[in-house]
Formats: sequence, structure tokens, C-alpha cells
Amino acid sequence: MNITRRTLLGTIAAGISTIPAFKASAQSDWPSRVVRLVSPYGAGGASDISLRILAEQFGRTFNQQFIVENKAGAGTRVANELVSRAAPDGYTFLYVAAPYATAEALFEKVNYNRRDLQPVAMAMLAPLFLVVNAQAPFKTVQEMIAYGKSKPEGLTFGSPGAGSQPHLAAELLFRDAGVKGLIVPFRGDNMAYTELLASRLDATLTALATALPHIQSGALRVLGVASAERSAIYPEAMTLREQGLSSVVASGWYGFMAPAATPQPIVDRLQTEVIRVLGDPEVKQKLVVQGLEARPGTAAEFGKFIDDETRKWGEVIRAAGLKGE
Repeated sequence: MNITRRTLLGTIAAGISTIPAFKASAQSDWPSRVVRLVSPYGAGGASDISLRILAEQFGRTFNQQFIVENKAGAGTRVANELVSRAAPDGYTFLYVAAPYATAEALFEKVNYNRRDLQPVAMAMLAPLFLVVNAQAPFKTVQEMIAYGKSKPEGLTFGSPGAGSQPHLAAELLFRDAGVKGLIVPFRGDNMAYTELLASRLDATLTALATALPHIQSGALRVLGVASAERSAIYPEAMTLREQGLSSVVASGWYGFMAPAATPQPIVDRLQTEVIRVLGDPEVKQKLVVQGLEARPGTAAEFGKFIDDETRKWGEVIRAAGLKGE
């Protein structure tokens, strides 16, 4: 069979012209198989439960399975690195958490580049409440500060690990209040509560869900919340800003990120779905039970939020001379 040069070039050109069509088709058919949602924490906590709530809703909308993979470790860096190196095909997403914004300032080496990940959507906040022993010799934030100033060692705060959001929020509180303080790191919140209940700590900043049974029993007391505004989770708690600590605004947070080259139409579709799901009153109430507030935002809004958090906490980390474990 004779094939002329013109025929051959025409065939090649036709083949090339179909490539964008195939890509467009793959994006419009998304998701055509299981989608992985990688969590930076272990199973069973508020982070894990909230992600599973969202995954179930995504599955219903897209008629495809969204599975949660727990990849805990290294202050969320294990999960961050895994997703940064995943194929950018729309089938792997990161349920990113607050330590993402502090890793570069805390650790000498981070095995991923922030340019390898792109924001998809902000999801929620985990407000931090200032919790003390109900028998403590102070009833308000200002009384607690005065108490700390009366002691040579200042205040002692428990935290769920060095460099964690509660730790950084406490450092910010000490600085704003002009009081000395010691942060005692624990492996999680429960050990900190044990010490707080035994009056061996003055306070802790914590998500409310795990502390709530002790608060309801009358063993612990809430003095305030570090959010910019009062929280629907425990609205009777005044903000620390309302109580004279104008710069103490801190929360845990979660959102979605994807490998940087993930097609924009796929990113846009998941962004739209995150915002839709988090507007559902039933979903919002399920999150409140876990100590979380729905706070959906676009990819652009989430990107700015992360940049702002990175600058803010980087300055706090450097001023306090902190180094991650």
C-alpha cells in the first residue's frame, strides 16, 4: 500500500488534534474510579470523622466511592509529602491541616515543596478554647494573667505536642499578656486533661469535643475562645480578644489540596461540592458535635488564608525560638 507524505502528515495531525478531546473527556467523566482523600491524622479523631462525613456526601453526589486513607506522622508531613508526589489526575487529594502552614518555619527539612500542591477549597475551623480546672484560683482571663504574673515561673499550659496549634496559640497569649509561661507537651489532649484535672497545669488551649465531658461534669471550666468571633460550638465563651488579648486569634483548620498539575475543571468541581456540602445544616450540626465549624471557601480564598497563616505563625515561631520535634 502506498502512503503519500501528505496522507501521513494528515494522519499524524488528526491524531494530535484528538489529544485535547481525550483530556477533556477524561475530565468531564471525572470521577470514573475511586478517589483517595488522604488524612494527615489517625483514625477516630475529629479530623478523621469530619473527613468521612464529607467523603460520604461526595460519594452520593458523584456516584463514585471516595475513600479516606489515614497517613499520620511527622506533624502531618507524611500525608503532605505523599500527596505532593501523587499523580495529578484528580484521584488523590489531601485533607490538609493547620501544621501545613508552620512546617517550613518549624523544621529544618521538609521533603516536599509547597509549589507541588494547590488549594482546592477551605473546609472548616477547629476553635481553640481556653480551659482550666474549675477549682483554679482565677475565674477570668485577666485574673489568670494576674495569677501568672504573681508566680516566678509564670503560667503552665499543656499542649498536644511541640509546635502544635495549641502550643503556638499559648505562645501568642503569653506574649500579648506580658506573662511568662511554660508549655508542657503531651502525646494528645487526654494526657493534658489528666494533669489539668490534678491541678498540675494552669490551663490548656484545646478543641472542645474531647474536653466537653469534663466541662459538663463541672471538673473543668472554659474561660474563653481564641477565635476571631464567638463560636457556635460554645457561644457563651467570650473571645480572648473581648477579654483584652487583641492579637490572640488562633484555630485549627482543615481544607482540601491537590497535586499542583491537577486539571482545573476537576479542582473546580470538587471546590463547588465542598462548598455545597458544608452549607447543609445537617452536615454543619454533625461537625459541631466534633468541635468543628463549617467554614467553606474557594481555592483562591483558601490560598490567601494559608499564606496569611504561614506569615503569622512563622513570626511567632521565630520570636519564640521554636524547633519542631
